[in-house]
Amino acid sequence: MAVFKKMSPGRFIVLGFAAVIILGAILLVLPFTSNDGVNISFIDALFTSTSAVCVTGLSTVDTRDTYNVLGRIVVALLIQVGGLGFASFGVGFFLLARKKVSFKDRLVVKEALNLGSIKGIVKLVKSIFLITLCFESIGVILSFIVFSKDYPPLTALGISMFHAVSAFNNAGFDVLGGFKGLVGYVDNVLLNLTTCGLIIFGGLGFFVIKEIIHKHSFKKFSLHTKIVLTMTISLLITGTLIIKLTEDVSWLGAFFFSTSARTAGFATYAVGSFTNAGLFVIIILMFIGASPGSTGGGIKTTTAFTLFRSAYSVATNKHCCAFKRRISHDVVTKAFIIAFLALTLVCIDTFLMSIIEPDYTFIQILFEVVSAFGTVGLSTGITPELSSLSKLILILTMFVGRLGPLTIATIWSFKAMSNVTYSEETLTIG
Repeated sequence: MAVFKKMSPGRFIVLGFAAVIILGAILLVLPFTSNDGVNISFIDALFTSTSAVCVTGLSTVDTRDTYNVLGRIVVALLIQVGGLGFASFGVGFFLLARKKVSFKDRLVVKEALNLGSIKGIVKLVKSIFLITLCFESIGVILSFIVFSKDYPPLTALGISMFHAVSAFNNAGFDVLGGFKGLVGYVDNVLLNLTTCGLIIFGGLGFFVIKEIIHKHSFKKFSLHTKIVLTMTISLLITGTLIIKLTEDVSWLGAFFFSTSARTAGFATYAVGSFTNAGLFVIIILMFIGASPGSTGGGIKTTTAFTLFRSAYSVATNKHCCAFKRRISHDVVTKAFIIAFLALTLVCIDTFLMSIIEPDYTFIQILFEVVSAFGTVGLSTGITPELSSLSKLILILTMFVGRLGPLTIATIWSFKAMSNVTYSEETLTIG
């Protein structure tokens, strides 16, 4: 216990997520969670558990065809814990047990949700659970209206509950069987819009949702919320237009993919049939991802916005500003570090998998790697056929993508920054 008390919040979060993943893998590899006659290897169970906890949705085995009701409940619980964060769950249990939330617990939640301070942490956690319950309940009701037409009431309710949890947490898992995804519901407006709504709000971040509920006016929003909303709307519109131009899909399908590509991973069309141009657009959307403090992954909308504004400020010789507020140099530096680490990880993984999987094209492998890093779950269809080594690479990529490359990089820092400084010298750049 003394070791955990001395542990930094970052390391505690990393170990906590790892522990949940391993526990999930153990449960999913046991016979009582699988369908009769199905034997699942530990690497596939580990892949499924990692994908669920990291709310990715990439699957080496079909969830419905492989797991029984108990197994699907385990997957749904892993998605819920992964989406909200095990730290938030821990604080939630403390609140239910009417126990005091310690300062260390507040620090862990602050780190997990990327907050600026621990002020109002307990109230925020309560809001997170309430918001999640409201959105998922609405999702269950609307999804049930659709699924009840094709399945018996009890089965439809189970599918609807799983779908609502998966969609709001941007997980992309489905329990329709046969790796079909939502292809059978490509023209169902209600299910498409319900799924998109859950994905969008789940990807905004709980802090943003709370501000929208309480402040109502765009002018009153914080800089963070303004940037998140601006980037989300811009990416949704741009993605819809480009996907419609590059692919033979309906406007509803283009909007759905523009939404889903930002870390959700549901598909209403076979991604493997998309053109290279369409796949490349989706790769960019997947890499950017959702927003900080949300259930989604990627480098985040605020990071992408900061990169764009910083490049513009350098080109125009102006300060890096947005909405009449100046973005600090520390934030700009952090954004570039995150983008650099993310690109490095994607390049290394793509290179390694290109060697391991020579039968697949470069765009297929790049798509798979970015999908794993952005915790998206979209695939061109190669995931089940990958070797164990490639699956392991994607497992690590999903893990880093969910926690963030900067969090992973900083957990190895044991010493405080040195006070030693050196003389400055000019360096030619560009």
